[in-house]
Amino acid sequence: MVRFLSIYKTFLRGALKLVGMTTQAVEIEPGTVLNFWLPTDTTNNKPALVFLHGFGFDGILTWQFQVLDLAKTYAVYVPDFLFFGGSFTDRPERTVEFQSECMARGLRKLGVEKCTLVGLSYGGMVAFKMAEMYPDLVESMVVTCSVMALTESVSNAALQRIGFSSWPDYLLPKTADGTKTLLDIATYNLPRLPQFIYKEILEVLFFL
Repeated sequence: MVRFLSIYKTFLRGALKLVGMTTQAVEIEPGTVLNFWLPTDTTNNKPALVFLHGFGFDGILTWQFQVLDLAKTYAVYVPDFLFFGGSFTDRPERTVEFQSECMARGLRKLGVEKCTLVGLSYGGMVAFKMAEMYPDLVESMVVTCSVMALTESVSNAALQRIGFSSWPDYLLPKTADGTKTLLDIATYNLPRLPQFIYKEILEVLFFL
C-alpha cells in the first residue's frame, strides 16, 4: 500500500534541506531525547525563532510552510514535544512545566541564548510557561489559539464549545472520521481530503 504521508514527508525533508535545515536528536538526560529541526549552519548571527506545535501533528508538519518561508531570514528551530514525533522520555512527568524545562535545556544545548517563541495551542501554553521559568532565554513571543493556563473553567468552556465531553475524546481519535473531526475543528478552511488520508494520519500519528 502506498503511504501518501510517508511520500509527502520525504519530499518535505528534501525541501527543508534546500533552505538549510537539518535534524538533530538532543539528549536532555539519559532516557530523554528531543528531536529538532534546526539550521545546518548554527554559527550565523540570525535571530533565533522557535516554533512550538500543538497537540497532534509533530513540529515540522505543523510549521512546514512558515519554516520554508522564514529559514533564510531567521535561525529557525522546530522541536517535537516529548511523546510526539521523534522525541521521547522514560520519565513519568506529563506536565507543561516538564516540557518547558526540556525545551529550554535542549535549546541551550544547541547554543541558543535568546529566542522568540511562536506557539500554537498546546505550544502556546508551553511558551507562556517557558517565558515564566526562563525569562533570560525568551526574548519575545507570538501565541495563537491558546491560553496562559488550562484551568478547569477554561477547559470546560472549550469542551462545550467544540461539543466534546473530554479532551481525550477529541484529541485521541479512534477512527478516520474522528481524525477528520479533529482536523476540521483545529484548522481553518481545511480542504476536503480523501478518506484514506485521514485513515493514514490516524495510523501514523496516533499509532492505531
